Amino acid sequence: MTENDIIQLVSGFPGVVTQTVEENSEAPEVAWGDTFFFYDPEGTLETHPRQPFATIVIKDYPDWDTFSDLNRPGVFRLNIAVGRATLQRLVGDDSEVDYTAEDRVLPHPKYATQGWIAIVNPGEQARPLLTEAHARAVARHRPRKTS
Repeated sequence: MTENDIIQLVSGFPGVVTQTVEENSEAPEVAWGDTFFFYDPEGTLETHPRQPFATIVIKDYPDWDTFSDLNRPGVFRLNIAVGRATLQRLVGDDSEVDYTAEDRVLPHPKYATQGWIAIVNPGEQARPLLTEAHARAVARHRPRKTS
């Protein structure tokens, strides 16, 4: 799957807000070009920020996350909040992880303890995982009043 394939798929899920960080935005420069997927059926994301349920990262974050060597040409990483049980089922307790491996479900190098997985240049296995992450976001959602 390409970045655009993922963006089209997830943006089509009900209640999803997709944000790709643009140059010269208020976000840090290192995040420019990265994409974040939020479940926000009320449209209150601007006034009530929340965590995304999936992200696409297109480059390394120096001094923070360089595990996947995303600065290679044509490489990006899809990160998905699948929950701890699904993470355990998918990756087990493998202590030897090659975070640069492509098209392989891996524990997220920084957020695995929060139930996140990472897939560098994902294939079709990402579709059901994104669908499941969206369903989790829907189930966990608490509507917020607009003011």
